[in-house]
Amino acid sequence: MVIRRMWKRCCLAQDRDLMCHIKTGFVLLVALTLSLSIIYFFYNFSLNPVKDPHNWFNLLNQSYNVVTEGLSGKKFVWNFVSNQQIIQTTTAQKNNISVHHHVAHPSNYHFILDEPDKCSQNPFLVLMVPVAPHQVDARNAIRSTWGTESSVQGKAVLTLFLVGLTGGPEAQQQLEEESRQHRDLVQSNFVDSYFNLTIKTMVIMDWLATRCPQANFSMKVDSDMYINMENLMSLLLAPNTPRQNYITGFLMWNQNVIRDKKSKYYVSEELYPESKYPTYVLGVGYVFSNDLPKKVVEASKDMKPFNIEDAYVGTCLKRLGIKPSRAPDPSQFRTYMKDSKGHDLSKVITTIARSPNQIIEFWQKVKRHK
Repeated sequence: MVIRRMWKRCCLAQDRDLMCHIKTGFVLLVALTLSLSIIYFFYNFSLNPVKDPHNWFNLLNQSYNVVTEGLSGKKFVWNFVSNQQIIQTTTAQKNNISVHHHVAHPSNYHFILDEPDKCSQNPFLVLMVPVAPHQVDARNAIRSTWGTESSVQGKAVLTLFLVGLTGGPEAQQQLEEESRQHRDLVQSNFVDSYFNLTIKTMVIMDWLATRCPQANFSMKVDSDMYINMENLMSLLLAPNTPRQNYITGFLMWNQNVIRDKKSKYYVSEELYPESKYPTYVLGVGYVFSNDLPKKVVEASKDMKPFNIEDAYVGTCLKRLGIKPSRAPDPSQFRTYMKDSKGHDLSKVITTIARSPNQIIEFWQKVKRHK
């Protein structure tokens, strides 16, 4: 009997050990499966380019989310940052380059407000004005002056404003109301800041390439610029003005790359290793044949972006083998005028105004002397 009881205890102990081993093995198997699933998820995620990178920012400061409703009735989640510097750590699928090198490429963004049918009337010239969402006075000054012209020398002209994220639901609501009123606003989902001007410019190029490829010419022009539309159109209609691979404005020659980290114009050697930029056109206002936007967007896929937007466009053009053209009369593309009262505004194409009111003053002065 004693031997039989001892044998039963031994069998029960062995059964418990076996069950214990089975349970342990099962737990380990589940844990291993979960681990492999997590590793696969992050590996797969890291190889896919970010379609909407402003939702995946690693922020240097705090952020907050706000839900608002757009014109289409769709709800959007906004991610606003108190410090607009952004770090992007994801890896692109193509050629294994860090996405922060590709963050300026317009495929990473989408349009929130859009005017996709604006070019249905086949405009000859489209003027795209990058402007901050809150700068209503600047937009209204342009709308009441050179931006009001829809036909110049018998050619159809279109003016549109491009903005980024507003900074809050109330500001977004006001922007949408402005859009309903004027139908001249295009908005994309990038953080609207000085350091994102390259993104802004590339989104402009993308809009022109995808929404308005039938236009003959386009112009990227800052919101503080006075444009003499008659002189601009005369330049574009001149028989010796090319209709392809053409860009002109205030040319910047032999410009050094700023390496001083305290300067807002600083560009690191990692992003642009050469000591000088190629010849480029000053970003305050340049006009180009409308075949270029698609080509520039395509070239930018392989170009590391940096925050000097006009020089960046210049590097894309260099990659394409396209050189900016010197204007027939370079003095027509001006920066600030030392003496605007004494200068003949009727001869310029562009000049910088110091305020929205001065845009109106320049416009009225030229109209009075016609």
